[in-house]
Amino acid sequence: MNPNVFLMMLAANPWPSIVALLAGALAFGIAPLALAKLWAVKFSPAKPGIDKNAIYECGLESRGDAWIQFKASYYLYAIIFLIFDVEAVFLLPFAVAFTGLPVGACVAMLVFLLLLLEGLVWACQKGVLTWS
Repeated sequence: MNPNVFLMMLAANPWPSIVALLAGALAFGIAPLALAKLWAVKFSPAKPGIDKNAIYECGLESRGDAWIQFKASYYLYAIIFLIFDVEAVFLLPFAVAFTGLPVGACVAMLVFLLLLLEGLVWACQKGVLTWS
């Protein structure tokens, strides 16, 4: 078949290419899983026992109840940190290209900073940043 005719057929109907790429993506994900399962079945015989099935974490045997009360305020500190950490990632390219940007980009960054400031004021008003 002439290569030009083949390319024209693909341009007219893109579905064969999409299906081929989808099949390749599925094979790319499923093949390692299948090989790992085959390896586990073939070369790793199951050896269940009392010691092997025991709960073991960090080199210590577990004692007592695993359910402990954890302060949710730690998560709030982490979320606030992530918000302002990501802010720095967005501010750096803006600061580097500041002189070459149009007024609209500066206004957009000003809105972004005002929204972050609003979030900081909200967090202070709610008492999220007070350590107790």
